Amino acid sequence: MADLAATAAAMVRPGKGILAADESVSTMSARLERAGVAPTEENRRAYREMLVTTPGLAGGVSGVILCDETFRQRVTGAATFPQALAARGILPGIKVDTGARPLAGRPGETVTEGLDGLRERLAEYARLGAAFAKWRAVLRIGAGRPSPQALRANAHALARYAGACHEAGLVPIVEPEVLMDGSHSLRECAEATERALRAVFAELAEFEIGLDAVVLKPNMVVPGGDSGQVAAPDEVAGATLATLRAAVPEAVAGIAFLSGGQGAAQATANLAAICARPAPWPLTFSFGRALVDPALAAWRGEAARLADGQRALAHRVARNAAALAA
Repeated sequence: MADLAATAAAMVRPGKGILAADESVSTMSARLERAGVAPTEENRRAYREMLVTTPGLAGGVSGVILCDETFRQRVTGAATFPQALAARGILPGIKVDTGARPLAGRPGETVTEGLDGLRERLAEYARLGAAFAKWRAVLRIGAGRPSPQALRANAHALARYAGACHEAGLVPIVEPEVLMDGSHSLRECAEATERALRAVFAELAEFEIGLDAVVLKPNMVVPGGDSGQVAAPDEVAGATLATLRAAVPEAVAGIAFLSGGQGAAQATANLAAICARPAPWPLTFSFGRALVDPALAAWRGEAARLADGQRALAHRVARNAAALAA
């Protein structure tokens, strides 16, 4: 476990965050189409290559999360993506869940699947160069949601996944995301997030998971996107840290916030406000769209615009790395 704890500490080391480039094939294809790029396997590969070969990326990124397709592909020059990342001093990570599916008996709620065959898949990813893995649970706020049943089902799956990661020699990123979709208030998001985190850490304790080798990837506490409310960064920071202090043990290796559909500038401003306050854990980011959307818009699948895409990514990484030292 000492080696795993060291890897977890490296993932959340000062001044660096984690790039989430693990969209599924269908999600990535849809994003390419919206950007005017043909949704082919080669274009998905070229897009991820544009990201991971950005000059100086390791200056602000400790690790990159990939999906299974990309993990098995190669960058120009024949290295696999995990090899290319490792050569740049960046830890390779892999998303291992198979997505959220309807939860029986709970209309409108989901449970994330992928436990079947997980041990074998984790062992293979470790052989291919993975240092860490990620599993995302999806929870919604609404009438009676998230229900106790949805909280327990998703927390149990996250704990089993975390235990399997440790057995395989991988650090688990545990991601219980309370979505910002909906009309809920900031207070309602805080309450739902605290319940979700309490459920997750109760299950992790039940499975005796070593928290010094676990990175938590939670949502920030923000009002719902359809609420009409706008929370200032200081308000988000206060609510987020109060919620985390109430539910997250200090033994956790670190906390890497997801952007959760926030705009790039909004996510960075909220991150800076959170990091400006004292906390018992290392704090960082694990952003997807809030980092890569500007890069995709600048690149547009054109080889001549490769440098434009990489400059856009480098700019967002630099802004978020600076936010960590706010």
